[in-house]
Amino acid sequence: MLTFIRKRSVASLFSLVGLIVMVFFLSRMTGDPASLFLPVEASAEMKQQFRELHGLNDPMLVQFGRYVGDVLTGDLGESYRKARPALDVVLEAFVWTLWLAVTTMSLVTCAAIVVGSLAAFRAGGFFDRAASMLSLIGASVPDFWLAIVAIVIFSINLAVLPTSGTGSLAHWVLPIAVLFVRPFGIIVQVVRGSMITALSSAYVKTARAKGVRSGPIIFIHALRNAMLPVITVIGDQAASLLNGAVVVETIFGFPGVGKLMIDSILQRDFNVVLAAILVTALAIFFMNLLIDLAYALLDPRIRH
Repeated sequence: MLTFIRKRSVASLFSLVGLIVMVFFLSRMTGDPASLFLPVEASAEMKQQFRELHGLNDPMLVQFGRYVGDVLTGDLGESYRKARPALDVVLEAFVWTLWLAVTTMSLVTCAAIVVGSLAAFRAGGFFDRAASMLSLIGASVPDFWLAIVAIVIFSINLAVLPTSGTGSLAHWVLPIAVLFVRPFGIIVQVVRGSMITALSSAYVKTARAKGVRSGPIIFIHALRNAMLPVITVIGDQAASLLNGAVVVETIFGFPGVGKLMIDSILQRDFNVVLAAILVTALAIFFMNLLIDLAYALLDPRIRH
């Protein structure tokens, strides 16, 4: 198990380096920050001073080498727009995204496991057909369309929920609800398929023959053995939320790392973009590591 984790860590490190190199050079191709941050009437000399101050006059490879050296010392640069360390700006936004992702995935996981397991237990019945149809619709609905419809219905027509912000619990309802739908639909389908296989196995038939009740059969005997593919999908969906839930955060004005990335790209705040990519990639790496450990807890054979 330790060897596997070590190999995954090395592979993730190479992926992280490749991502940083790609984002660094592509972000520099979006334009000159001096033209965006300085007033329209700024002279060429003022723009030159701005580039000199932020090291933008040096050749691209020199800028990259300097950036790598700074990263190795824990310095991710300063935000051009906010005149603060880029890492501080990103971590402030990342906390919001993390809370949003953890809350959403906790609700999704509990609900999807229960619904998918019950649908599999009565496969072909009314509940199974209803759950399958709703999960298919949920997995297919675009987030941006659902967010707009939710705002029109609950914020404009009914006026019961705010359209944006984070001032109270009511501000969290629509973002969580919109982010809930797609992963719920996907995970329900995976749980159902995996549970149907588990419930048809010999050990479940033996438990039924011994008179074990339906509850323990579903949630103790079958569910544990059906969870490995489910955990993979849960991790994939959680990673998509950690990536920032860009569309939902932008529509609802949620101050997460996804919205920060979009704003920073438009503002050519290069250091913030790179810091956001780095922090998000590290978070996904650690999350994948936790998923690997969960595999070992569920199936002891994986430890070897």
